[in-house]
Amino acid sequence: MNSFDAPQDAQASPSSSSTGVKLGELENILGFHLRLANVAVFQDYQVTMAGLSLTPKQFAVLELIETNPGASQIDLANCLRMDKASMMALVNKLEGRNAIERRQSENDRRRQELFVTEDGLALANTARNLRAAHEARFKDRFSEDEVAQLVSYLRRIYASTTTALLDDDGE
Repeated sequence: MNSFDAPQDAQASPSSSSTGVKLGELENILGFHLRLANVAVFQDYQVTMAGLSLTPKQFAVLELIETNPGASQIDLANCLRMDKASMMALVNKLEGRNAIERRQSENDRRRQELFVTEDGLALANTARNLRAAHEARFKDRFSEDEVAQLVSYLRRIYASTTTALLDDDGE
């Protein structure tokens, strides 16, 4: 079922249907709906990962380092569209948890490469298991094709942007 075939109540904004507040022009603003969806996903993530004290950005950085051993902070910052200072803070937190380690590059003495530690691998594996259930709570609302289409649409939005993203959750 696509959004055009969905019953009218399924398309209603949770804000308007649950609170009686009329959204006016907000009803037609893409960023408003993206923000509400982000809040819903983020709140569920926080509850899911509460025992690990692992933010979505920390998880993303840990995952990227595991997938790209030897990547630099700048490489990761560019991938996640974050500023260097915010990335340094994330790396420092993960290093403080003994989840990752910095090593000086053998090819470029000015470059520090990042690697996941054994503790980091254990943390990542635990987080992946929890994340799978978290993701399923949202993906189960869609068919596989719809999820692929949604991700494709979201990529289209951020692929066209060239400016750095601002951090809105303090990281």
